[in-house]
Amino acid sequence: MSAMAPSGDDPIAATRRWLERAVIGLNLCPFAKAVLAKGQVRFVLSEATTTEALLEELASELVLLEQSDPERIDTTVLIHPHVLNEFLDFNDFLELADGTVAALDLEGEIQVASFHPDYQFADTAYDDVGNCTNRSPYPTLHLLREASVERAVAAFPDPDVIVERNLATLEKLGLEGWRKLMAG
Repeated sequence: MSAMAPSGDDPIAATRRWLERAVIGLNLCPFAKAVLAKGQVRFVLSEATTTEALLEELASELVLLEQSDPERIDTTVLIHPHVLNEFLDFNDFLELADGTVAALDLEGEIQVASFHPDYQFADTAYDDVGNCTNRSPYPTLHLLREASVERAVAAFPDPDVIVERNLATLEKLGLEGWRKLMAG
């Protein structure tokens, strides 16, 4: 269990708190605030305990998102605390997730972003603060409509600076600052 999510914490509440404090609060994703404020984020707590069950749930959520009115549900956050708690297993699962998108003929329509309490980018040390851009309280799959991503990026003056700005923000904050932010 992540230090970001104390034992007994409600996974949806913890994820929402992370979204509000880190993703929106630190402006790690300048596009997140609007969809959350409009109530267009669907938070789903998975009870899956196997990768097979999670894949089935992922497929259902992909279809539901694709068939839903974007004004009602623009994005889905699928939190799965009981499976893929080891980051390398989670990372390997992402290939299956992308395969599910392809099998449902949703490539170019929906993409899956990944967040995990132990997220680690390739060629970084575990305690590199830059990894925090993708560290969430629980293993999480974020289903995004590509049309929404394209609109958001088109409205942003220079989307390429987001990554650089995020790294600078986290470097300034530091790991101890990150931990304090998440502890509240």
